[in-house]
Amino acid sequence: RVPLLQAAGKKNSFNLLGLTEAELEEQFVRGDGPGGQATNKTNNCVVLKHIPSGIVVKCHQTRSVEKNRKIAREILQQKVDLFYKGEDSDIFKEKKASEKKKQEKKRRAKENLERKKHFKEMQQLDKK
Repeated sequence: RVPLLQAAGKKNSFNLLGLTEAELEEQFVRGDGPGGQATNKTNNCVVLKHIPSGIVVKCHQTRSVEKNRKIAREILQQKVDLFYKGEDSDIFKEKKASEKKKQEKKRRAKENLERKKHFKEMQQLDKK
């Protein structure tokens, strides 16, 4: 089972709940992590809070404040959608479908490996 808020981050979801600017609280802080002076001296990390739900998103993916603001809003919108809709959210359904596909791919790879192993064993027996 997928934790609801971890499923956010998927693209191409069209049926998301809308956010209004009145519901948002925005701050600009110094980012952390690698980057040295470019990171340590500029306030280009965006912290966005959705006041009604209390969900907080921190975005420091680029050096541009405007791009970080846009990305933070997209991520927050997805997380708020998951928070209110839960398992009925399109994002949650996409995540479940991709996990199912990944598990099926793993299962097929494991079967192929077993077949190859069995084939090699049969070849070894034929040589003896």
